[in-house]
Amino acid sequence: MSVESKKPREPGCCKLKLFLVSLAFVYFAKAFCGAYLKSSITQIERRFDIPSSLIGVIDGSFEMGNLLVIAFVSYFGAKLHRPRLIGIGCLIMTIGTFLIALPHFFQGPYKYETSLSHNTEVNNTKSIMPCQSNHSMFDSNDKLDELTKKDCEKAAGSSMWIYIFVGNMLRGIGETPIMPLGVSYLDDFSREENTPFYLACIHTVGILGPMVGFMMGSFLAKIYVDIGFVDLDSITITHKDSRWVGAWWLGFIVTGTVILLSSIPFFFLPKSLPKQGQEKTKSKSTELSTVTEQENFLPEETQEHEEKSVTLQQMVKDFVPSLKRLFKNSIFSMMILTYLVVVNGFIGMITFKPKFMEQIFGQSASKAIFLIGIMNLPAVALGIITGGFVLKRFKLGIVGAARVSIAASLGSFCVLAIQVFLHCDNAEVAGLTVSYQGAQQLSYNQQTLLSQCNKDCSCSMNLWDPVCAYNGITYASPCLAGCQTSTGTGKSMVFHNCTCVGMTATPAMNMSTVLGQCPRKSNCDSKFKIYMALSVIGSFISACGGTPGYIVLLRSIQPDLKSLALGMQTLIVRTLGGIPPPIYFGALIDRTCLKWGTKACGGRGACRLYDANAFRMTFLGLITGLYFLANTLWGGLYMKIVKRQKKLALRNQAKENGLEGNDMSNGHANITIDKNKEDTNKESTI
Repeated sequence: MSVESKKPREPGCCKLKLFLVSLAFVYFAKAFCGAYLKSSITQIERRFDIPSSLIGVIDGSFEMGNLLVIAFVSYFGAKLHRPRLIGIGCLIMTIGTFLIALPHFFQGPYKYETSLSHNTEVNNTKSIMPCQSNHSMFDSNDKLDELTKKDCEKAAGSSMWIYIFVGNMLRGIGETPIMPLGVSYLDDFSREENTPFYLACIHTVGILGPMVGFMMGSFLAKIYVDIGFVDLDSITITHKDSRWVGAWWLGFIVTGTVILLSSIPFFFLPKSLPKQGQEKTKSKSTELSTVTEQENFLPEETQEHEEKSVTLQQMVKDFVPSLKRLFKNSIFSMMILTYLVVVNGFIGMITFKPKFMEQIFGQSASKAIFLIGIMNLPAVALGIITGGFVLKRFKLGIVGAARVSIAASLGSFCVLAIQVFLHCDNAEVAGLTVSYQGAQQLSYNQQTLLSQCNKDCSCSMNLWDPVCAYNGITYASPCLAGCQTSTGTGKSMVFHNCTCVGMTATPAMNMSTVLGQCPRKSNCDSKFKIYMALSVIGSFISACGGTPGYIVLLRSIQPDLKSLALGMQTLIVRTLGGIPPPIYFGALIDRTCLKWGTKACGGRGACRLYDANAFRMTFLGLITGLYFLANTLWGGLYMKIVKRQKKLALRNQAKENGLEGNDMSNGHANITIDKNKEDTNKESTI
């Protein structure tokens, strides 16, 4: 008898495992692409010469795509073929990802601003006299007539960023079904005690996606954008330069292919499966049977909704009443508000963290991306699996899960607060952060770039073509350094007889400069190591609360509203927590810019140098404030959970005491309405 009962369960069990593996892979694929986009933000900003605020709009277009369809996909998708919808979503994501890479093939070669001759002609330049002939394609562009400027902008492809905006929006539309439908499908057909572990496994595999994405972003950031199309020996900048653009487009071709492969298994999975550990019944129910703790925790009226075979018209009619029922759940509503604040801080932080490491600690963009991928993300993966293990090992209920989440939130906040006090001094740039005499400069305006040593050179003050002197000070261009002659070609070019170099408080014996910005002081490296250690510890502690927090959310939702609730959570959190942060973070960061770049056709381009102290206080201060608010909300949420749990425990105790004698005499048991067992027990007295 037992052998026969196992046979019908085996195919369902295998298909559930196939779905688990497929869902984990698609989590990896979407995270891989999303992380690569984050790692390429700096490259895209430089390639299209746009400010951080506009980059924030492009980054937020993913959530805009989610906003368009998430509510309908979550509600109607729960009644349809969920695996197939996930597969279709992956195909849409693939199209969007390939669209992001498209502008590279429409644009001409990348032309960075330089005081030297045209990029491709540097090898032919025998000697340049910057002070006497400070000519540049960027200087004359301010005087371009309107017709010529339009032709120039068309050739430069200045509006091509719209392709990235639309492609990222398609990514958001395609990603919509994965989380709400995938998690609800898995939770419906797995054992209740296995759900936390399965979710932890999926998220752990998913976190490998950002790791690989950031690693690939770091690698491609060192490869010149037009590799294979230009002579690399003619390029006068390195990957450490703020004008450098890596081969950002190549990564989107790779990630698009991976997403395409991840879609295949979902087209071969069934609409529903037998419940794990149970025989397949005649019922067509695909929703999770209410677990004991959830029965006790949710209000009684939420357990009275029977699943019916409904038409599309009935689904549309029930949509608004279902939303009302959902948001009457005060714990769900407060949980959404808490997530909203946390995600605001997290999205702002992860979007601009590479730029923060680059500007505050003097790291190159590729190194910053590499360190995030190799250090922070493994810590997050370990934290997620640790949180899931703690729940399973100690069999924590909703109150226990809430305690783990709030402890993790408080711990990560404390570590973040310490990071505010770690910083390096501003990069020493003559006329911007220090005077030409080497003293610290407290104020800046356009005229401070000029000095007695370069006033006769007729230098452009808009140009950013930094050179480093042997006194450790960076000059905005060879002309502004007062350099008279040059030797060498390409990256090895050296400028000599630079009059401004000798004006410092400790005059340098060597009056020469080399291309590129000067490195930071040696004590900055030790501070950066401490910052990275704290960042990794904070990432681990914060991630430990991820799975418990998700379980609190799941166990607070009525079973028949699970897909809708997860979809609404994704809709609200991504709309208000995903779209605004990159925009307002970017706008505030733009206010700390000291030196803007110049576009090929004139006008303001991407920022080249920030005020490090103002950047740090703006960036970390904003994140710390948001995390403080999140911890306050967690405290209120925890009190509400405990209060409801105590009330329901007293109610259940009163029921048991009142029915105990009746149960002993009549042999009747307490009855919980269960839609999957109605055909086996209808003899109870109420």
